[in-house]
Amino acid sequence: MAHILVAEDDRAVQSFVSRALTHRGHRVTAVNDGMQALEALDGTQETYDLLVTDIVMPGLDGIGLALKVARDFPGLPILMMTGYSAERQRAHNLDELICEVITKPFTLKQLCDVAEKVMRDDQVFH
Repeated sequence: MAHILVAEDDRAVQSFVSRALTHRGHRVTAVNDGMQALEALDGTQETYDLLVTDIVMPGLDGIGLALKVARDFPGLPILMMTGYSAERQRAHNLDELICEVITKPFTLKQLCDVAEKVMRDDQVFH
């Protein structure tokens, strides 16, 4: 299946998301913030099929991460997560860069369905 990079500073949410995606058969690499996500993208020979990132994180937030990923890894689809309505609006202002925004709290099924839809839709365009 897919190799998914998850950037989430809340350990409980990171674990929840990682387990959900792994349960669906995907391989998951989880990091704690945007800087670690960039290191994971740059620092290895690994390729990723999807970036799932929280918007609000210390250091490099999800918006900053999305901007850098869109520039440096233009083929990588981005799914953003947030629990804040104002942050959701900020993300929607980047519609051309991100594929989808999912609002917390979400179920395992909702997360997996949206992630798989994003990857499926991205394959149609690339």
